[in-house]
Amino acid sequence: MGVLSIEELAETLPTSQPVAGIDLGTRTIGLAVSDLGLRLATPRPVIARRKFTEDAKVLLDRLAGEEAAALVIGLPVNMDGSEGPRAQSTRAFARNLAALTALPLVFWDERLSTVAAERTLIEMDVSRAKRAGRIDSAAAAFILQGALDRIQMLRAASPRR
Repeated sequence: MGVLSIEELAETLPTSQPVAGIDLGTRTIGLAVSDLGLRLATPRPVIARRKFTEDAKVLLDRLAGEEAAALVIGLPVNMDGSEGPRAQSTRAFARNLAALTALPLVFWDERLSTVAAERTLIEMDVSRAKRAGRIDSAAAAFILQGALDRIQMLRAASPRR
């Protein structure tokens, strides 16, 4: 299906299927999955990155296991709104992934998601060592939660739903 806007996803997303979100780190891919009501994002174990073909296979297998209807990808935009090398790398990952799956992909601005995720883990009194292993999935949950909130808002405003 390729890349959709969040508005297009809100209109076409089937009911009773979760949505997944990812945060592409340099060493890991953080993964989170929503509940069936699309209200709450929950972190899942990270995927250790190796090379694209292996990463894509593991990710797509996990998404199939979760029966995800779509994938929200955190886009690392600079604070001034411009896109740097990390955003280009993320777009390339999504372009290559789109060739391997029929799942709709949506980019979501991930500015400050890692900072917010780390603050949450600190508030939960998670040790520094454990935070390192959970930060990307916590960031993925933060990214996905923002997209879920937007989907809920769009659906509430839509006269068709």
